[in-house]
Amino acid sequence: MVEEQLRLRGIEDQRVLDAMRRVPRHEFVPEGAEPYAYEDHPMPIGDGQTISQPYIVALMLEAARIGPEDSVLDVGTGSGYAAAVAAELGHRVVSIERHPELAVTAAATLEALGYRVNVVTGDGTLGWPAGAPYDVIVAAATGPSVPRAWPDQLSPGGRIVMPVGHPGGAQHLAVFERGPDGTLHERNLGAVAFVPLVGDDGWKP
Repeated sequence: MVEEQLRLRGIEDQRVLDAMRRVPRHEFVPEGAEPYAYEDHPMPIGDGQTISQPYIVALMLEAARIGPEDSVLDVGTGSGYAAAVAAELGHRVVSIERHPELAVTAAATLEALGYRVNVVTGDGTLGWPAGAPYDVIVAAATGPSVPRAWPDQLSPGGRIVMPVGHPGGAQHLAVFERGPDGTLHERNLGAVAFVPLVGDDGWKP
């Protein structure tokens, strides 16, 4: 997976490649789907959610530039896979999931594998103020724009990586970096397709 799907498609950050190599992706997919876990496509995990394809996870985390001392907010826990990779890269990870059953399952998987990720249940569009500030916020769902609460929970120089656009329509993966004056500067990483970011400051259920 790492050599054929990630490195050959342009993922260059060695820390990200090593982290993706260490995390056992097959532990995060539904029972019976293990033989397909390392194929480069998203997979359904229940409640209308998916585990993102490996390349997209790597692309987002490379863009996030997570350092060893960084604090990360992972929005949309899903299976917990991306949170596990983020935990390999950073110092502290809080992962928020709006579906209670997914949150419980992901937390159990992460704990069993030894990942110290704080999985919480809530509206990801509101962030998680109790764990702020974060150096990085990564979202695995597409929103109409950056939720208003997120910049206030971001450290100076912090990064937000999220897809922006309409579910089922045009979306692009964006990196927003917070400047010294608090302004967010956007960089477009290209077209993507994600499930909707549902919440008070996202798409409605």
